[in-house]
Amino acid sequence: MSQEPQTAADPDARSGRSPAPTLHVDALLDDPETRIVVCCGSGGVGKTTTAAALALRAAERGRKVVVLTIDPAKRLAQSMGIDSLDNVPRRVKGTEDRRREAPGESAEPGELHAMMLDMKRTFDEVVESHTDPERAAQILANPFYQTVSGGFAGTQEYMAMEKLGQLRAEDEWDLIVVDTPPSRNALDFLDAPKRLGSFLDGKLIRLLTAPAKLGGRAGMAFLNVGMSMMTGTLGKVLGGQLLKDAQTFVSAMDTTFGGFRTRADATFKLLQAPGTAFLVVAAPERDALREAAYFVERLAAEKMPLVGLVLNRVHGSGATRLSAERALAAAENLAEPGIVDQTDGNADVRNSPETEGSSDSGPEGSAAGPDRPVDELTAGLLRLHAERMRLLAREQRTRDRFISHHPEVAIVEVPALPGDVHDLTGLRDIGDRLAAGHTELS
Repeated sequence: MSQEPQTAADPDARSGRSPAPTLHVDALLDDPETRIVVCCGSGGVGKTTTAAALALRAAERGRKVVVLTIDPAKRLAQSMGIDSLDNVPRRVKGTEDRRREAPGESAEPGELHAMMLDMKRTFDEVVESHTDPERAAQILANPFYQTVSGGFAGTQEYMAMEKLGQLRAEDEWDLIVVDTPPSRNALDFLDAPKRLGSFLDGKLIRLLTAPAKLGGRAGMAFLNVGMSMMTGTLGKVLGGQLLKDAQTFVSAMDTTFGGFRTRADATFKLLQAPGTAFLVVAAPERDALREAAYFVERLAAEKMPLVGLVLNRVHGSGATRLSAERALAAAENLAEPGIVDQTDGNADVRNSPETEGSSDSGPEGSAAGPDRPVDELTAGLLRLHAERMRLLAREQRTRDRFISHHPEVAIVEVPALPGDVHDLTGLRDIGDRLAAGHTELS
């Protein structure tokens, strides 16, 4: 799997932007060696929509695709016309008859399946796969396990990677697209396997498992002598029943911990392997691109394959030649009666036959008469345009700052849309924009 960044010099030159390599989305999706695409980034930048649009486009170009989302708002299900998503991939209808020919591909239609991570169910599946049915039932019924599996820090991120590993092991899908968890820190899902491993190897876990490992009289002696003070203290802090549940849970899970660590390591290696492609998703805002830059550096440090940056919600204008300063100056002229007519550009208009007798005729004239509402409306539009141009300038500066620090990162820009994406048509539109690469925004 290889990406050949090409510099889209012309659009950048026309817009004044710094040049950057172009991310070729269709080449990425059509490459049969691309088996996993991971969309990551900070919250609220459009990861879910990007992941769904990429998955839909790949399916309609002939691949069998599953998209895994961890989106509490369930927008993905609504966009794909599915009443609800769960831990089992569900077939998305309406994609089979929209085959898009890709170079070198057969005309066979693709398939799109979608699923939403059920964190608790995924944790249960891991337990069931690493122990016998009787012990699994004990673990699943344990109150401490139910608390840990539902709310332990990093559990969602770890289970997202666990589910990814399960899907890849099934080898049923040409392509798996992952929408990473909406965590406050975009790096959480990378750290989750290590964090869970640290928890399983922690001092508290080792202390709680020690009596079970010693067994018999030695275990009881250790518990009665060496553990009496510790358990007494923990009992006061956690509550006696919770401590008992924790010890029971740890005792039952003792043989399962090794499986967790092994699977965490295997998933981490899967993320580093050829065939996996990371896409960092960001918005042209300072905080989002700062975190994107940090993520780019972290991916490089972990030797994970980054293919590019999706820059979402980029604003544009069809009147970039009119600067914010000129627009504001024109608005001020329109707002002050008499000033506009003094300019050379309006002299002929003022003295034309259509306005003769009206431009200086008091209440009926252009300074205070019927033309004033039009002037006020025009002035308002000019001020809106000035605000838009300032926004574009801020976005351009933020984007150029990112490029100056990471000139090697291929980028694709997606224009801001007037509303939310709520159906397959909207996702196709996003996919088309992703595939268009660097284009002059309008």
